[in-house]
Amino acid sequence: MAAVLVAAMVVVLSVSVAESATVEYQFDVATMNVTRLCGSKSIVVVNGQFPGPTVSAREGDLVVVRVVNKAQYNMSIHWHGVRQLRSGWADGPAYITQCPIQPGQSYVYKFTITGQRGTLWWHAHISWLRATVYGPIVILPKLGVPYPFAAPYKEVPLMFGEWWKADTEAVISQALQTGGGPNVSDAFTINGLPGPLYNCSAKDTFKLKVKPGKTYMLRIINAALNDELFFSVAGHPLTIVDVDAVYIKPITVETLLITPGQTTNVLLTAKPSYPGATYYMMAAPYSTAASGTFDNTTVAGILEYEDPGSPSSAGFNKNLPVLRPTLPQINDTSFVSNYTAKLRSLATEEYPAEVPQEVDRRFFFTVGLGTHPCAVNGTCQGPTNDSRFAAAVNNVSFVLPTTALLQSHYTGMSSGVYSSNFPAVPQSPFNYTGTPPNNTNVSNGTRLVVLSYGDAVELVMQGTSILGAESHPFHLHGFNFFVVGQGFGNFDPAKDPAKYNLVDPVERNTVGVPAAGWVAIRFRADNPGVWFMHCHLEVHVSWGLKMAWVVQDGSLPNQKLLPPPSDLPKC
Repeated sequence: MAAVLVAAMVVVLSVSVAESATVEYQFDVATMNVTRLCGSKSIVVVNGQFPGPTVSAREGDLVVVRVVNKAQYNMSIHWHGVRQLRSGWADGPAYITQCPIQPGQSYVYKFTITGQRGTLWWHAHISWLRATVYGPIVILPKLGVPYPFAAPYKEVPLMFGEWWKADTEAVISQALQTGGGPNVSDAFTINGLPGPLYNCSAKDTFKLKVKPGKTYMLRIINAALNDELFFSVAGHPLTIVDVDAVYIKPITVETLLITPGQTTNVLLTAKPSYPGATYYMMAAPYSTAASGTFDNTTVAGILEYEDPGSPSSAGFNKNLPVLRPTLPQINDTSFVSNYTAKLRSLATEEYPAEVPQEVDRRFFFTVGLGTHPCAVNGTCQGPTNDSRFAAAVNNVSFVLPTTALLQSHYTGMSSGVYSSNFPAVPQSPFNYTGTPPNNTNVSNGTRLVVLSYGDAVELVMQGTSILGAESHPFHLHGFNFFVVGQGFGNFDPAKDPAKYNLVDPVERNTVGVPAAGWVAIRFRADNPGVWFMHCHLEVHVSWGLKMAWVVQDGSLPNQKLLPPPSDLPKC
């Protein structure tokens, strides 16, 4: 009974002109046994649910989540894509904005949803625990404000995940010890279920039951650890209306691509009459990496129609034909670039695209893999037997500190914790997408970029071909940014900026740096604090593909970071 009360949402209406509310949740983090793919294992979950509970709020609401850590691991929760204006203490990445919540301890995350509506998500932000600790965030428009499209009949969250038979904490621990690539997952899941294409998993299949003629909004979230995914529903085009909780000009596609960290809201309209068939909803990976370094399997859920002629709508009719969608080839980079180029901001009076037209600070970051030398006289399982895998931004492989960066910044005691000299451009330029240099070693450091409040920032992220050209989905905490340009090969500062879209570029919080290509983003540094930026492929994060930005306080009272809460965890 207690668990039911814990999982329930309490809504407290505050007396305010804007009709905003306070929504409160309790998250009990603990382990539980779950059976998938013919085997049981202990996983870390929230409130005994996998995936975890949905956090629902309206634009303008104050969200309060009390996280109690009853698991054996240190824990922190990140509210992915929430702007966290002046509330960086609630952002969640361990050792960046907070020390982790230790076993037996708790922490209350408090943040206001400002100027956002759509689908976001929450997940653990320490080690690889987000493999099972994740759930949706659904932000509805303010009361009385409609969607900028016809309201759907029903809304359904669709979360993609990855399932390991092994313990994921052991998987990454072993990889970091040997310097090799970690073992890949055994299955993908839809809402925690692997479905009919995997061994003994037909009973664990996500099914979406639809009524003829009705329109459904799928709130799609990629919570996989290490895989970008193609997604398609047989016989049903998808109309994309929102990405990363920002409305876009609607586009209709057969297949979409979604990287880890991204969200996509799509409208799916059921056929006008009962079709006498069921339809697979399928997701499979996009990767240009070497075979064997990613999970090359396919997950299916089932779209089934309510049969008006059937007395019982509960049973699934196994006699109907099942139609499969056709997904792109695993390494179809041209599909990916064509797809991402179609995404455009709504850019209306009501939902403007406030792209910085002038730039105060320009940055050029190389992103990609590299190596560290093996320990003295050691053998390793990296690209060569005397090296370990690493990853770096501008040749700096980021080292997490042992105390939280935000507290060090706030108290002015950054000495010995981090330095403010992160390179704005590569210190040794090379042919980024051509033949890699002979020396692939990268440096280690906890180095940050310092921005003044209000700076208009342009960042070009350039993928490299060192140890293979791969796509890297980069996520910036604390901000949305505009994707003003992208291309293949090496970025050309003389020619490429002329092709930027500064009118209606897509606005997001996570963007794919193209394989052997570049992407240009712009954002305004209007949120004081320390903000993590990293690849959202967890294996690359573990290898150091991450960095952070410090945004200094502005001069006005509403431009300053709020003081830390009294229950902020200690390291």
